[in-house]
Amino acid sequence: VFIVGFIAAMAYSTFGNNGFRCEVCMTYNGRTICRNGAGANQEAAERVARDGACTDLTHGMTELVQCQNSQAKVTWK
Repeated sequence: VFIVGFIAAMAYSTFGNNGFRCEVCMTYNGRTICRNGAGANQEAAERVARDGACTDLTHGMTELVQCQNSQAKVTWK
């Protein structure tokens, strides 16, 4: 379910109204990854970037949720 939602969010951010763009840097278990996101509003743009970074940092749903709920460094472009 998460993967389908993530793909839908990525497709929307790619083809939809991308009025907001940001870079989100997530740190989880001592590793840091930064990802870009775009969306129709700030929340959508940040969610796409946060989900992309956490997907690369984690293994399994429990870690993914923990990562998504952790503090992020957001830079708006």
